[in-house]
Amino acid sequence: MEYVQERVTTLHALTDHRPDAPTGRAAVVVPMTEREYGTLAAERVLTALERVDPARVIVPLRATPERAGPFADWLDGFDLNVETLWCDGPRLDSLLGNRGVDGDRGKGRDVWLALGRALTEEFVVVHDADTKTYSPAFVNRLLFPIAHGHEFSKGYYARVEDGALYGRLFRLFFRPLVRALADAHDAPVLEYLEAFRYALAGEFAATTDLVSRLRVQRGWGLEVGTLGEAFAHAGFEGSAQVDLGRYEHDHRSVEGPTGLADMSRAVGAATLRAVADAGVDVDYGTLPARYRETADRLVRRYATDAAFNGLAYDGPDEREQVATYAEAIAPPEPDTRLPAWNDAPLAPEAVAEAARGDLEAVIDERGDRPADTAESPASNTDGSIGGDE
Repeated sequence: MEYVQERVTTLHALTDHRPDAPTGRAAVVVPMTEREYGTLAAERVLTALERVDPARVIVPLRATPERAGPFADWLDGFDLNVETLWCDGPRLDSLLGNRGVDGDRGKGRDVWLALGRALTEEFVVVHDADTKTYSPAFVNRLLFPIAHGHEFSKGYYARVEDGALYGRLFRLFFRPLVRALADAHDAPVLEYLEAFRYALAGEFAATTDLVSRLRVQRGWGLEVGTLGEAFAHAGFEGSAQVDLGRYEHDHRSVEGPTGLADMSRAVGAATLRAVADAGVDVDYGTLPARYRETADRLVRRYATDAAFNGLAYDGPDEREQVATYAEAIAPPEPDTRLPAWNDAPLAPEAVAEAARGDLEAVIDERGDRPADTAESPASNTDGSIGGDE
């Protein structure tokens, strides 16, 4: 049984124990898109949260006007204090534009809006809604180190599903990239990033004081960008990672829109931005080659580990992915992170008012439609914004 400590406090799921945690003083942020509407995974998450009974659940929703109203109605059916924060309405868009924080939309922007709304509670938990194995214990586990002196807590878990190794973007891109950087630079930020067993996990918890100081990546770099900010504000001593045990969610293809190749560019940029913020001067001329050498060594080790466990493993395909991800390594472009809420040019209450007005407007437009023509929850199980690897 594994119980090794890393440079950050590492809590292991050695039993099925659900530790006591201050769930009643926490806001849980669960980003969703209209693809989660009525799915079994999202319903399982929300039903489990009823047992957790947090102070609030905030759902930053990315959806078309036609779907936003029915989605909010569906969320209201759960025994939870839910705030549906529709992120795509015209009032909210105008507000953000007027305050100079408009720009690219993505998961990170949606989560940033919700984090502002969560600051009225003492603690914040963030996780995705596409988890097929969701347990009420996840919130307790993430919050436990926060209630015991840490400021930041991140979930981790092994991505072994369907008889194969997943977590491809982490295994084949992020980890070898950071290791290649660490081989060339003696920098605490690289030790910090390497200490996390699943740095691309979407699950974390933090004090609202820390959350108020986080600059947030707009898109797929959210998780790595959050780690970079946690390093700056919490450091090794203030950070923890928590074993969430069995955790399954949807997988993505490598190519295509929102595929892993696209995600690698955002993850790479966020990683290199965090490294640059910490004062590391990266040699971009040699980094892609050093990354590929490091990744190739890891592929050989993954092949051995998979064979040891009787798992399927396609080494040539994994090496092709490494070659694809190497193309994502480049100096980060101009910084477009959203500002920390303690320095933002608008108030979370203004965000709530605009989003509420947008949602009420689309609900009013649905108005007097007969109940039997109203949209019903989807029966598909499409992946969500959280299923990343």
